[in-house]
Order: sequence, then C-alpha cells, then structure tokens
Amino acid sequence: MDEIRVDGLCRGLLRGFHRYLLEKGTDPLEAGTLAHGADYYLRDFIVSSRRRNLFEETPGLIRRFAATWYIISNLEPSAEELGAMLRGIMEFYRFLHENRLVSDDYLGIIEQECTDIPFYEERIRSFLDIKGDGYLAWERVCGLKDGI
Repeated sequence: MDEIRVDGLCRGLLRGFHRYLLEKGTDPLEAGTLAHGADYYLRDFIVSSRRRNLFEETPGLIRRFAATWYIISNLEPSAEELGAMLRGIMEFYRFLHENRLVSDDYLGIIEQECTDIPFYEERIRSFLDIKGDGYLAWERVCGLKDGI
C-alpha cells in the first residue's frame, strides 16, 4: 500500500513540475521531454529500484543512475536519450530547489553530476565493448552497491 501512496505523491510532484515548466514558458513538447526524464529517474530509479527518499541529499546518486543503472536497464542505451533525461533531472532539481526542497549545495552537486556527459558517453561505449567476464571490472568504476 505504501508503494501506491508514494507513486501517487511522485505523480503529483511531477505534474507540478510539468506545470511549472509550462508556466515558465517552456515549449510544451520540451516540457514533456524534461518531465519524462525526471519521471523515469524518480519513479523507476529512486523509488522502485533504490527505494530511496528523493529528499535525502545523496551525492553520487545521479552519477550511479546515469553511469550504470540506466545503461544496464536499457536494451539500447543511448547518450542522446540519457542526455535528455539528465536535462530533465537537472530542471527537476532546480524546481525542487526553487521550492526550498533541496539545498544550494546539493543543487550544485546535481548540476555537476548531470553535466558530466563525456563520462556517461564513455560508460555507454565501454559497456557495449565488454567482452567475456569484463562486466565486473566495468561495474566497479561506478557500482550500484556502494551504499546507494
């Protein structure tokens, strides 16, 4: 029952985020793309996979999402798709910050993690090039099991 309640709360927050983007003058198609990226990160990764509280300020969480979880959770991980999601995540955290739900310091961390595109592109390339039992070495660079 808690999962259904949390999902409803997340949807409400995401609808507020989408409305905020539209009120800011964001093109409706772009607002939908940004909200989709935030939705995937929040509901699929934070809540469903990691079972974390969105408002816990955990450095490295987006890095693990983008550099490992997204890559292993998609049949065809794409730097373009991931980049769009990261833009949505960054805008979502800016929305949270504007509403005083995350700190200045944490927003700075989020912005750094969301803009490290060359690292994530390399992670996708190196994942697609894994041979034999190379997955464990690949995963160690940015593992999911490091307390997050």
